[in-house]
Amino acid sequence: MLSEKILQFSSYVFYKLLFINYFILIILSLIFSIGIALLYSAAGGSMDPWASKQLIRFIISIILYLTVSIISIKFWLGTSYYIYIISLILLISVNYFGNTGLGAQRWINLGFFNLQPSELMKFAILLSLAKYFHAERDLSFWNNIKNFIIPLFLILIPAYVIFIQPDLGSSLILLMASLTILFVIGLSIWFFVFSCIISLIMAPFAWLYLLYDYQKDRILTFLDPLRDPLGAGYHIIQSKIALGSGGLFGKGFLNGSQSHLNFLPEMQTDFIFTLLAEEFGIFGSLILLSLFIVLIIYTMIISFICKSRFACFIVIGVAINIFFYVFINTAMVTGLIPVVGVPLPLVSYGGTSMMCVMFGMGLVSNAYLNRNIIIPRYKDGLFGW
Repeated sequence: MLSEKILQFSSYVFYKLLFINYFILIILSLIFSIGIALLYSAAGGSMDPWASKQLIRFIISIILYLTVSIISIKFWLGTSYYIYIISLILLISVNYFGNTGLGAQRWINLGFFNLQPSELMKFAILLSLAKYFHAERDLSFWNNIKNFIIPLFLILIPAYVIFIQPDLGSSLILLMASLTILFVIGLSIWFFVFSCIISLIMAPFAWLYLLYDYQKDRILTFLDPLRDPLGAGYHIIQSKIALGSGGLFGKGFLNGSQSHLNFLPEMQTDFIFTLLAEEFGIFGSLILLSLFIVLIIYTMIISFICKSRFACFIVIGVAINIFFYVFINTAMVTGLIPVVGVPLPLVSYGGTSMMCVMFGMGLVSNAYLNRNIIIPRYKDGLFGW
């Protein structure tokens, strides 16, 4: 009897792995390959200290991707709120037990791994939103104000906790991605107009009482980078110099002067796109951006063929999250927006970001495998499914 169950389970896993979406995995691997080459270059032509660790993380992330892909989609529907609660508890615990780095308390030391709960929360919240809207029979419920209080609280509570860590970049991504999901699902445009008006009214209060001094400096530096060229403006000035010096085809692999002469700060994390532009020029930058565009468009196409609203909303949410990751990072290093700590997915050095992105893409692959499954819609309290 036990051997039969093992055989059935093995057959189930083999069948799922046979029809898994390997095109997504190929695109992710190509993006990662560019990232590992840049980390090798950032270390002066060495796999240590960044590239070797990142390679191990990616291998583990592939296993995570495959595991998430083959688990029943009903499991993710049933555990969505629990994943959100666990992520929120981890997020709050950072303020009491977290490790501090680069002036912010964002990580929890698990012994073998430093976990950044804010990255996990970005995908936990889209699971909870997808579950919530999946259970609603009529999306016109936005006309009733009481029905969008729960989704807004699901978004605003973790966004505020992340903001006070302080981690303005992750907080902004979570807010923008989550609100974009609400807009795609059916939230009235007038809600966003009203929110913008309120934000403008509250801006002076936020400037005086909510923003930290370094965050104010980043905004002022964005408006005028030369106001403090050796202090707050140093990062963006050096980034622009490196971007401009790359030209059309770049200076060549391992030949970036700004990076290898240590003028470019954080080139293995937030400013890794600048390193790419300096060594491979506009041509190399467009190749990486094209891979991200293909990934996002293909992900959105999958959302159109899913018959389950839960699967559809999950895929849309992942695509929106990836878009904001890429947009904010590249806009930041090119001086289009103030500098915030946002990694470039699968390219920047970092374990939690990579794991969470692969988890999200695993959900997309899961939705693709179960695209023809129709999941009944019904509500049974906040934690029922």
